[in-house]
Amino acid sequence: MKRRIITTGDGSKTIQIEDWNEQYHSKHGAVQEAYHVFIEHGLRLFNNRSITILEVGFGTGLNALITLLEAAKQQLTVDYIGVEAFPVSVDEISALDYCRQLGADNVEASFNKMHSSNWEEEVAITPDFSLLKQKKDFRQIDEENLVDLVYFDAFGARVQPDLWTEEIFSIMHNALKQEGVLVTYAAKGSVRRAMQAVGFTVERLPGPPGKREMLRAIKM
Repeated sequence: MKRRIITTGDGSKTIQIEDWNEQYHSKHGAVQEAYHVFIEHGLRLFNNRSITILEVGFGTGLNALITLLEAAKQQLTVDYIGVEAFPVSVDEISALDYCRQLGADNVEASFNKMHSSNWEEEVAITPDFSLLKQKKDFRQIDEENLVDLVYFDAFGARVQPDLWTEEIFSIMHNALKQEGVLVTYAAKGSVRRAMQAVGFTVERLPGPPGKREMLRAIKM
């Protein structure tokens, strides 16, 4: 499928899959969406502790990079698991230029290490941030009662409805610890109902630019 780099509404870039008219991040603002959904309504719930994060859709690594930056401010030690079936190319990562966009040239070496590290091998990106990249289908996620926070950042239900089902959210529920949290940019009623059907308590929250709502689910 044809892919190209586009500039989003906040000046940051993302990858667009032209055949699907779908982007890796919101066309209204890639960085704004990442901060609003995954940091403000996810990571901010945790402070001064060690946590495990599972990202479903590692993609460009933007969410991992921003988490690295913000976790230091919150005095968090992070074990980060990023699952991706189709890794992004080195050339695409370079063109996205996220460290410059974030004013974070000081972590460019760490960001490059995220992408150059071997799959299926846990790597210390910094003393307080480890990364385990897993190249596999989301249905193959088999963690149980391990994860504190899930970043659910799969392509939208319009183009990949099979990733927003009870089957997938049951896997997420199993992966999370009790009172663990899942956040996603999505807000469709069918997605909310699928989450509730597998045992999540779900709340609607104000969405990022371009979206009225988003969802946060808690394993109670």
